[in-house]
Amino acid sequence: MIVDAHHHLWHLGGGYDWLDAPELAPIRRTFGPGDLRAELAAAGVTHTVLVEGGRCDPDEAALLLGHTRDTPEIAGVVAWDDPAAPVFPAYRDLPGAEHLVGLRAQVQAEDAGYLDRADVRAGLRRIGAAGLVFDLVIRADQLPSAARVAAALPDVRFVLDHLGKPRIRAGDLAPWRAAIAALAARPNVAAKLSGLVTEADWEHWKPQDLQPYAEQALDLFGPARLMFGSDWPVCRLAAPYGRVLAVADELITPLTSPAERAQVFGGTAAEIYRLDVGAAGVESPRRDPWH
Repeated sequence: MIVDAHHHLWHLGGGYDWLDAPELAPIRRTFGPGDLRAELAAAGVTHTVLVEGGRCDPDEAALLLGHTRDTPEIAGVVAWDDPAAPVFPAYRDLPGAEHLVGLRAQVQAEDAGYLDRADVRAGLRRIGAAGLVFDLVIRADQLPSAARVAAALPDVRFVLDHLGKPRIRAGDLAPWRAAIAALAARPNVAAKLSGLVTEADWEHWKPQDLQPYAEQALDLFGPARLMFGSDWPVCRLAAPYGRVLAVADELITPLTSPAERAQVFGGTAAEIYRLDVGAAGVESPRRDPWH
């Protein structure tokens, strides 16, 4: 079993304005379930978590959850939500809502203290009480506020996307290392080994450029709180799907135990997101997240 804990699907023209940036031309097209399934089959990936793609629109959730009906590889969906809003979007009545495992906001577009706001924290409490994970897509300078909110809300499960987007291209390791350590100290936080190739030099990156960040993540989170994610199709800016998977396998070579490697490539995602993936030895109970 291999679980890709982070990828996207989008329909060009459907509100994904961020794709208008000139440097994103290589991925400025529609990516649908057919494209995804071809990549998964070629790479031997069995299950995935589909994550909102920056549209920041509750209507996107209907599209993403709808994909689960004819794409059995999608075991879970992380939809968009504004945690500062007073109520949940009406996702519980959508077809496929049983696959909703988490919510995410584009916190990376907010100021460094966004997660310290009382209204945001109230929304995060509501998300946790509903049994859902909150994915943290944040900048490296927002890691301290993420550590504070994780400490303040120990009953909320957080997943850090892309290791907090370290500035790999700039070689800015030390500040990130100190900041992520405080977040990793919170037992209610897991992390994704994802998105690193696009934080590096797209044209000239090498696995060695990513290694210090992966080693730090392994040391801090351990295999039980670290999971692989491709960040496809965004990763295509720097590497194809198969290359991202192969490099992730190389980055976790310090793990010599097959069980620990299996944890990163499937077990952690199944447990944290409570995916119904039928993995032997993995407890992943399905439950209605709204009760």
